[in-house]
Amino acid sequence: MSRVRFGVVVFPGSNCDHDAHYVAGDVMGQEARFIWHKEGSIGDVDVVILPGGFSYGDYLRCGAIARFSPVMKDVVRFANAGGRVIGICNGFQVLTEAGLLPGVLLRNESLRFICRSVHLRVENARTDFTNACRAGDVLEIPIAHGEGNYFADADTIHRLEDRNRIVFRYCEPDGTISAAANPNGSISNIAGIINEGGNVLGMMPHPERAADPALGHTDGRKVFDSILRAVLHDEAPAAILSDRS
Repeated sequence: MSRVRFGVVVFPGSNCDHDAHYVAGDVMGQEARFIWHKEGSIGDVDVVILPGGFSYGDYLRCGAIARFSPVMKDVVRFANAGGRVIGICNGFQVLTEAGLLPGVLLRNESLRFICRSVHLRVENARTDFTNACRAGDVLEIPIAHGEGNYFADADTIHRLEDRNRIVFRYCEPDGTISAAANPNGSISNIAGIINEGGNVLGMMPHPERAADPALGHTDGRKVFDSILRAVLHDEAPAAILSDRS
C-alpha cells in the first residue's frame, strides 16, 4: 500500500471537514475524499474521519440526528469489521450516539462554549492512534465545544480503566491530572477513549487544528502519524493492551 485512503464524512453542519481533509491530504500527503452523509457506502477507504462541527445543528442532542444519516450504516459496518474510525469533537458525539463507543457527551460544566488550547496526557500509547507517542506524553491541542463533558456510569468507567481504553486525559502542562485542568467537567478528566477492538477512537480535542507547522502547533500530527504507521505497517488494528494484565 503506497498511500492511506482517508474518507471524511460530511454532515449538514459539519465545519471541520475541510480541516480534516486538508491535514490528511495536504499535510500528511495521503489520499483524502469527502463522503456526503446521504451516500449509502463509504467506498474504498482505510480510515474514516467523523469531523467536528454541529451536525444537523445539534438539534435534539449533539450527534443524535447524524447517527441516522444513511452513510452511518456503512460506517458502523466498517467499524464492526475492524475498520479504523476516528471521531473528533462532534464526531465523538456521533460515535456514542451510534453505539460504537460507550457513554455520552453532556453540556460543559460551565454551560459555556469553550475554545482554547488544552493539554492532554497520553494514557495509552499502544493504540493505532497513539503509537507515535509514549505513555505520559503531554500534547497541546485545541478544543472547541459546548458539549464535551464525558459521562458514563461507574461500571463503564471501571471497564474503560481496567482495559486501558482511556486514551487521553486533560492535564496540566507537566502532566498532572487535576480538576483545574479539566475544561468541561468530564468524569475522570477523560478527553478520548477507544473501543474494545482498538479500531475506533473518539476524542473531543481537535488534532487536525494542531498538525500544520503554519499554525504554530504540531502535537496533533502525532495522531495522524500513528494512524499512518498502523495502516501501512500493521494491517490489523492493534489490540487493547492493558498495563494491568
